[in-house]
Amino acid sequence: MFKKIFGSKNKKEKSETLIIIQLNDKIMPMDRGVLYEEPLDEFLRSNRYGEITGGGTMQAESGEIEFCDMEVLIYKGNDYRSIIGEIILKLEDLGAPKRSHVILENTEECIAFGKKEGLAIYLDSVNLPERVYAQCDLNVVLTELSRLIGYDGEVERYWQGTTETAFYFYGDSFEDMKNAIWSLTELYPLCQNTRIVQIA
Repeated sequence: MFKKIFGSKNKKEKSETLIIIQLNDKIMPMDRGVLYEEPLDEFLRSNRYGEITGGGTMQAESGEIEFCDMEVLIYKGNDYRSIIGEIILKLEDLGAPKRSHVILENTEECIAFGKKEGLAIYLDSVNLPERVYAQCDLNVVLTELSRLIGYDGEVERYWQGTTETAFYFYGDSFEDMKNAIWSLTELYPLCQNTRIVQIA
């Protein structure tokens, strides 16, 4: 699932260390930059710890985002173990979801982190009566879901496939988010046949 694109290096504290941060977040590339990459890169550079050297997004065959990642180079002379701990704290403060990982490129050691739980809601885009699609609005669904969950962030996470449209939310509790949107999913016509899945 993870494509290794860098050669091996000698893992010593006096050498540069490359780590891959795999975020279990279904976020668009530009939003990933604003939410995670820019503040983390500023944190790394301001402390002379290192820098972000790349990033990417992994998609399923359907086009739905599976996860995203960032490549971080930790400079020579730094205690990379200590810095990884600080990076994890920083990313969790920025909202990193559960089942995220730091992967050491040299050894492929994997360190799990993340605190937020994730909810995906998949709306049926093809099987409802035509009048439902004509009379209802996906923007109304997104606005109401955000209100009920209490999400007021600038980043909107979504995916539009051939048969489903998905919205993604991250918060402290999947069950709390699911319970909060129950009335909407039961009563709003466009939410018929909805699937709700825990993604983090």
